[in-house]
Parts: sequence; structure tokens; C-alpha cells
Amino acid sequence: MTAHPLLLKGFEVELFTGRSNGANVGVAPDVARDLPGFVTEPDRRNLEYVTDPIRDYAELPEALLAPRRTLRQWLQKRELTLLPGSTMSLGDSSRFERSDPENAYHALIEQLYGTRVVTASIHINLGITDLNWLFAAVRLVRCEAALLLALSASSPFLDGQSTSHHSQRWHQFPLTPAAVPLFRDHQHYIEWVEEQLSTGAMRNERHLWTSVRPNGPRRPYDLNRLELRICDLVTNPDQLLAITCLLELRLLALKNNIESLDPLSSSSLSAAELVQLADSNDAAVARSSLNAELRHWQDGRVINCKDWLLELIDQLTPLAESLQLSACLKPLDSLLVHGNQAMRWEAAHGQGQSIENLLQEGIQRMEEEERISTGEACLG
Repeated sequence: MTAHPLLLKGFEVELFTGRSNGANVGVAPDVARDLPGFVTEPDRRNLEYVTDPIRDYAELPEALLAPRRTLRQWLQKRELTLLPGSTMSLGDSSRFERSDPENAYHALIEQLYGTRVVTASIHINLGITDLNWLFAAVRLVRCEAALLLALSASSPFLDGQSTSHHSQRWHQFPLTPAAVPLFRDHQHYIEWVEEQLSTGAMRNERHLWTSVRPNGPRRPYDLNRLELRICDLVTNPDQLLAITCLLELRLLALKNNIESLDPLSSSSLSAAELVQLADSNDAAVARSSLNAELRHWQDGRVINCKDWLLELIDQLTPLAESLQLSACLKPLDSLLVHGNQAMRWEAAHGQGQSIENLLQEGIQRMEEEERISTGEACLG
């Protein structure tokens, strides 16, 4: 098999800050003022940094962890730390803490959504400049995004309570606009975005909050990457790169098999039915993650989430071997056997461990990750 060049990969990482007991404390405006590369979210309790585009998996752990180390040093001087999880596990979601009271867009976000948007996540960007491939990729990933959420789910708690969802973040996050089609091509996407902007359904070109979207320097016109937005926060770099590797392999496989892997051309379901299927799969995984019963985009058949992932990994194994990425996928084995972060937390909480204690253990693990990681998992 001809080796594919690997895609450029970049990450948008959202994090919560707080005390070592797991309580949320918002300092985002101060961090953004003091540390280059950090930006605020509408609520001051979380913040974001973005990694530069990199192809080589061996270089990605340091790109992900170096900003965390810098931020941690800043926080430690104020007796604060980084918190695991994708929701305010111990926080107060009844009130919004604005990071920039003068920002009109932030005022709109608070007014429309409240703290439903106060979450932490990982957005995975993969560089694709071929527009036919890019839109086929957006369609395929829209129909399979639930699988990636299932691997990353890390938000079973909110306001000091256990919720009924493995990804409370995705369950509460307001998908905007409420109905997003399966884009046929670039022109369809441009016309749709322009229509949403004209009606006010989208307030600006960034106001498209869905599981996956095309992205680029001048949306919707100039596009150069796919952005996966559905994943909860994954703090372990080896696990995050395994999820990223699975996504990249799927997109590389699609490139040479667009007719058979593009849902628009190879599913027995209509485009409208595929949208409904994808959204309902996302919701099912937000509840039960790896245990969810899903419907496959090919023909609507019912399939267990974990079984679908095992099938997918099996299909992509030869390509992973040809690209020397098998080791990069290995952490998925442990995730599928032992469960994602939410499942492990939920099980421990069910056996009597407090949410505070689980968060404190998670805080310590994050510190260890920043000390130890070398990227060896992807060196083959």
C-alpha cells in the first residue's frame, strides 16, 4: 500500500481552573493578560490554548503539554491548579461569571445559553485542502462522531452531583443552529451559512456549534481543515493522540474510497435521515458512551458502540501498520477494556468514592502527565 502523507494536526484545548479540592475558580482574564497563547472563554472559569499544526505524532505530546506546564506554574503561585473533566463538577452552574463584561458577543452568549456553554473540551483540527475530500470527511465524521465522543467522555458530574450522562457536557451544550444539514459540497455550505447569518440563526461565522465542521482562515469561503468539536476533555496525551490517530486513519482511508465511505453516496438512508441518525447517536453516547446502542449510517442497523469501534479499528489496522502508527492506536485497547474517564469515575462514585476525592486524584494525574510524557506511544 502506498504510504499517505500524514495530515497537519492542531488542537484547541479548553481547561477549567480551580483549587486543589476541585472547586472552580475563574482567572481566565488574568491568565490571558499574563501568558501569551492563552485566550478567554465567555465565562472566566475556563480558558483555552491552541497548538500549532504538526504532522509528526512524536512531537504532539510536548505541543499539548508545554502550555499546561506554563499555566500550572502561574496557577501554583496563586494556590490554584488545573481541573480534570468537561463540566463544573463541583461548580455553581446557576450563575455566569463573565470574563469580559464589555464584550457584546459574550453578553449574547450568556443571555441565550447561560452556563450550558461553560464546559471544557478538545477540538481536533486535521488539515485537508482538497474540498471534495474535506466535505466527504465532514459528512463521514458527522455520521461517526458519536464514536469519538464515546472514547473521550469525561463529564458525569455537575454541581457536586452525579448526572445520568457520561458526557453531561455534550448533553447540555446548545447545538447551534438547531438543524444543520449534511453539506453536499462547498457551495451548499457557503449558501447555508450566508442564510443563517442573514436570518440571525448564526450571529457570526464562528457561531456554528456542531459535532464537526469545516474550518479555515476565512469561513465559509477559505477552508483548509476539518474541526472535530464533539470530544470531551482528554488530559492524557497518549489517549488523546490515539483518538486523533483513529480519526486521521479514517480520513486517509476515505480519501481513496470516497464512493464507498461517503455516507451521501453509499448509505441506503437519505441525507435528512442521516442527519437525524447522527444527532440521535450523539445523544445516545452522551448518555451511555461506550455502552450505547447506535444505528449505523450504512443502513440504519442497530449496533453497540463498543462493537462498532472494534470493527473500525480492525478495518484500519492494515493502514495503521503501513504508516507505522499501530503503537499510536494502542491506548484505545485499554479505553475499550477499562472504560473512558466518565465510566471509571461513575463506577468509583457508585462504590462510595466522593466526587471531591475523584477530582483530587485526577488533578494529581494531570500533574504527573506533564512531568512524565515523552510521546513514546507514537514512536513505534
